Amino acid sequence: MPILEILKPGITTQSSEETVSIAKSLVSELPENSILTLEGDLGTGKTTFVKGLALGFGIHDRITSPTFNIFNCYMKNAKSTTLLHLDAYRLEGNSGIIDELMLEDFMKPPFILAIEWPKLLGPIPWKPTLELTFSIMSQGTHLIRAI
Repeated sequence: MPILEILKPGITTQSSEETVSIAKSLVSELPENSILTLEGDLGTGKTTFVKGLALGFGIHDRITSPTFNIFNCYMKNAKSTTLLHLDAYRLEGNSGIIDELMLEDFMKPPFILAIEWPKLLGPIPWKPTLELTFSIMSQGTHLIRAI
């Protein structure tokens, strides 16, 4: 069954390795120029998921939360997909920030944009390809679900 179908009711993970594996598997099902929103509390696995996306694209850079940078760009090589990782955690109430970041300058095909805390940006100018929620079910168990 395609991973996109499994994400609709939700996937439970027991480890960061499982979260990475799910994201890595998802890469082959994402259309070019996808925009993913990743919603969930701190520590629910959003950045870990982006690490899996990177590995799925063959990017082996160290992936960290761009909370203070606002966003990071990753590429395997000049001809590969650009993975843009935006963390809006510190941007609440900052209307117009998308224009200020000049993010569209980096959204050159092929790209994948993963936005953590998307609601803090207010209305985003692009329709998300996939909206995901991340939550902690119990100690060590997380849920990833497409909405």
